[in-house]
Amino acid sequence: MKKNLPYFLVIAALIFLIIGVLSSGKGALQATTPDEDSAEQLLLAQESLDAIVSQGEEQDAAPSFPQKLFNLYTDSSAPDNRYAASGWMGDTGDIVVNEQHMENPHSGTTCIKIGYTAKGAQGKRWAGVYWQDPVNNWGEMKGGYDLTGYNKLTFWARGETGGEVIEKFKVGGVSGAYPDSVEVVMGPVVLDTEWKKYSINLAGQDLSYVSGGFCWVTNSRLNPNGAVFYLDDIRFEYEPNLQLEDKKAEEVPFDVYTERTSVTNHFIPSGWMGDTADLDIKDGWTADPYSGTTCIRIVYSAASSRWAGIFWQNPEDNWGQVKEAGFDLSAAKKLTLWARGEKGGERIDEFKIGGISGDYPDSDVAGIGPIMLTPQWQQYTIDLAGKDLSYVIGGFCFSLNAKYNPEGCVFYLDEIRYE
Repeated sequence: MKKNLPYFLVIAALIFLIIGVLSSGKGALQATTPDEDSAEQLLLAQESLDAIVSQGEEQDAAPSFPQKLFNLYTDSSAPDNRYAASGWMGDTGDIVVNEQHMENPHSGTTCIKIGYTAKGAQGKRWAGVYWQDPVNNWGEMKGGYDLTGYNKLTFWARGETGGEVIEKFKVGGVSGAYPDSVEVVMGPVVLDTEWKKYSINLAGQDLSYVSGGFCWVTNSRLNPNGAVFYLDDIRFEYEPNLQLEDKKAEEVPFDVYTERTSVTNHFIPSGWMGDTADLDIKDGWTADPYSGTTCIRIVYSAASSRWAGIFWQNPEDNWGQVKEAGFDLSAAKKLTLWARGEKGGERIDEFKIGGISGDYPDSDVAGIGPIMLTPQWQQYTIDLAGKDLSYVIGGFCFSLNAKYNPEGCVFYLDEIRYE
């Protein structure tokens, strides 16, 4: 009714206009022009009419934000569900998805049950699923939605037993010939057994083209025994006055590695370099850690007679091609780590942070080396005073070569952190 009210007023104004002209004209139907009084009244009536029409146009104008929710999933049979959970990634053989699970949904009659076995079916040690449009669209075809006007994605989640860790939830990030216009990541998230609402802030983001509407990723490091978790009521929403979150410097200490399953670990040892076939890494080694229950064991065979190394990156496999992915570690003054050799005498060419180039490179680089390891745990420090740590994607790195380790070597790392 509110939208139609101005048209009612327009009709009423026209009626009063005609009456006013007739009454003031005193027989003006016989005259060829209205007198001065009727002309003045006609002008006033016209101004009032213009004001009413203008008011009507303002009320009829489309609002600057959507009035309805944009659902990805509410119930399995909901006709307004968008996107499809078709983008399986990583160890796809470790994933089971049931979008018609009827036991204890957050609302309605169904929710999504997801099982992750962490067995490493494809040897990736991680897995995830994208909700895509159209189905199986990795950016090779046009699709997606223009979600301009929405400013957050919300969803409900719970774990089967509690303590399940989802490495990240994400909106956008699909690349290819038709890439998403946005990529926003939240995580890690530790789930409880009770339903809890989560929100990904999209204020200020370009949502003009989104083919990867929603995504989850987790890994065997965070869930060594696998995980079962549930999702429900996934939707884009608009929240008035929601502001873009300012990116702040991370607090220190800031861990790269403490325990294999620690949710405070950052960066992933995904940047394998040189003779990658000569390397083997186990980040859950339980024999003689420096502290806690696990450490990192690295075996270098030197079979190719050259060199090898690994970067701990954020996100995985980021060689500088991912925008806005770095951590602001400006508060850190040093990086410390503990290391030892299997026998002693193992030579590491360098330990370092930063140094990745690409379109979105590390803001600086620092390192130490060469280093001769001992059989006992020793602490090593990389001095970061005066370094620009405002954008760090290569959180830690080691490299070594066959010239100084001709028979290969085995060494261990633990408690790697910024302080």
